[in-house]
Amino acid sequence: MSRGEAWFLRGAQAAAALSGLAWFWMAVFAESEDPYSAVNHPWQPQVAAAHLLAAPALILAVGLIWKAHAWARIRSGFAPRRRSGIALSLTFVPMALSGYLLQVSVDESARSLWSWIHVAASLVWFGAWLVHRWPRPRARVKAA
Repeated sequence: MSRGEAWFLRGAQAAAALSGLAWFWMAVFAESEDPYSAVNHPWQPQVAAAHLLAAPALILAVGLIWKAHAWARIRSGFAPRRRSGIALSLTFVPMALSGYLLQVSVDESARSLWSWIHVAASLVWFGAWLVHRWPRPRARVKAA
């Protein structure tokens, strides 16, 4: 993975995560002063648009690094950070798929189901990404 690809992935991840968390907070916890309003916060439409623009960038970034980094490491048996990398790989599909299905579902119960799946998969994805990126202590060289 090149440095440019790594920075693109980090930027897309940060944009999607921050906008997603803000959108979730606005949709669930914010309360509108107008009881007839469709949004709970004045910035909710802009934050939703930011998330909907950041998510495809994240999908593109993951696609860029998949073959050269993730799949190559899975196939080679590369041990460092393997668990968190596999967790990232396994949670990415339900996160992305539920995000798209959430946008096209018209039934309220289906939207609720896809919403909760998306939130859960996104939180697991973000946690695995933090663990995957967490700096590990270097192996100590044993004195001979």
